[in-house]
Formats: sequence, C-alpha cells, structure tokens
Amino acid sequence: MDRPTISPEHLQEAAENLSTIRDFIRFGVTALRQYDAHLGQGTEDYFAESSALVLQTLSLDWNADSEILDAKLLPSEVAEFLSLLERRINERVPTSYLLNLAYFFGKPFYVDERVLIPRSPIAELIENRFAPYCLDEEGQMREANNNLPANATPKTPQRILDMCTGSGCIAIAMAYAFPDAEVDATDISKDALEVAQINCEHHNKQYQVALLESDLFAKIPAENQYDLIVSNPPYVDAEDMADLPQEFHHEPELALAAGQDGLDLVRKMLAQAADYLTEDGLIVIEVGNSEWAMKQNFNTVDLHWLKFQKGGSGIFALTAAQCRQYRDLFIQSVQA
Repeated sequence: MDRPTISPEHLQEAAENLSTIRDFIRFGVTALRQYDAHLGQGTEDYFAESSALVLQTLSLDWNADSEILDAKLLPSEVAEFLSLLERRINERVPTSYLLNLAYFFGKPFYVDERVLIPRSPIAELIENRFAPYCLDEEGQMREANNNLPANATPKTPQRILDMCTGSGCIAIAMAYAFPDAEVDATDISKDALEVAQINCEHHNKQYQVALLESDLFAKIPAENQYDLIVSNPPYVDAEDMADLPQEFHHEPELALAAGQDGLDLVRKMLAQAADYLTEDGLIVIEVGNSEWAMKQNFNTVDLHWLKFQKGGSGIFALTAAQCRQYRDLFIQSVQA
C-alpha cells in the first residue's frame, strides 16, 4: 500500500505562516508523524528527527541553546528545510542520508547511501572499554553490567579488528577508546571503504586505523592475531528483508541481507575466528533479529548474550577458548 505524501500546498502553507526555529521543528514533528515516516535509523523519535533537519540546515549544533528557538529563519533557510522534509517524507530518504551525518560514540560521522547508517549498541561496549573482559587505555578495570564473560588475566587490547566496517564508525570509536592499539577495519565493499577513509581522515585516525578490502578473513594475513574482534555484519534474514520499511531500501542491500536465516556471514566468521584470536582474545558479533536463529542453530554453544543499559539486544560474545572448543561445529555449520 502506498504511504501518504506531503503536498506542495501543505509545504507552501508552512512557508507562509511559520517563522521561528520552534515553529519549524514543531511542523516537522507533526508532518513526520502525520505522514508515517519510519524511525530507527539513528534517531529514536520524531522530535529528534525534526530538530536535526532544522538545526543542521541552519548549521547549528543539535544540542543548541533553547534560547535560540524563537529566532526567525530566512526565506532561503525555510526553503532548504522544507525541501529536506519533503524528501524525508515523500522519497522516504533517511535523515542521516539527507544530512550526510550520523552520530556514533558521541562523535559525528559522514554517511551516504554507500554505507549503513550507524546505530549499533556496540557503542556502549566501547564506552565501557569492553569491561570486564578488557582493561581500559589506562590499564584500569571499568565498571560494567553487560554479561561479558570474566577474564582471569584482563589486559588492554593491543590489536583490534573491526570486520564489515562500513562507515568505519566502530573502528574509529575503538581507536579513540584504545589510542595505543592498532586497529584493522575490513569490508568487502570498495564503496564503503571510501566512506570509511573519509571518516578516518576527518577524525585524524588514518594512521591508527588500517582499512582493507576483504571478504571476511579472506585477505587478512594468517599471522595477524587480535585481542579483540568486533563485527556488525549483515544479518537480516530473507523474511525480514521482504518486510523492511521503504527507508531501509536506501541502505545498501549488501550491508543488510545475509541469507535465509541471517547467519550466512556469521557462520563463516565463527569457523575461522579461532585462527585470528590471541590466546585470551574475544570476539563480539551483532546478529540483531537473527538472535533466534543463533540460539536454534548453536544451542550447544554457551553464547554470552550481552545486556545494554541504553537499550539494544542481539549481540553475543565468545572467548578465544570457546572458538577453539567449538571450531569443528562452526566449520560444519558452514559446510551444511
């Protein structure tokens, strides 16, 4: 069924009768709600979406002082905002693509339709420095309640891999969190790596984060051993792909779809993980709505399903010892 669209007359009425930042944020909230814009790609509510569209149009911080809300917009600024709002509603283009901007780990990242919009709960794990399994950059243990496994000999990660890096946001966030670590970031998509390079340079992390075009572990040297492997791979199953709202069709299918049960890439990853983890290494993988398939297919594996204080689910961790223990099972799952 076709979703409703906002008319030129409705937009013209707003242009002629509204004037302040507060007015246009309010109008945006009403329009997004009225025309059934789908959320979930970096923003959590209509107010956040509308505020981002208005404030970014005006080159203002998203957390700008409330005193400016009664400032008036110029006609050219009104036209620019309403044009973005029209595309957001009628073309269902996600706000982050309209603005070429998304926030992750509290930091801004360039995004366009070559990469997935950052929204992973993994940001919270990075904020907590993967405690209690890892020590932070000062060699201290942070407090965290996330169900990560215990580690008898915790240390600060020295070499980290972000697999399926996309925009590079996870790799760059880990470079901030562990400034002395070497961070490798891989992706099968050349287009995605071009965006990741933009972000590495913007954050001045191009000398700490090494980008590599690779289909999972295929081009990673066998001698590379990682204390920490993190991945937010494609994990949307066939049924969910068919039911995705229009907004998600602007994101690259390569970054979303992962076969009938959403685990095509995860199986391959787990089959080789033990070869690339240090003795006490850790792998963390996001599988989202395909959590059910992981539990069904690997019901004999003690997966550590993680908890998040800021919301989120569908992310598990395995120690290097577990990857070695279940290596044959993981290999068989790929061959099945």
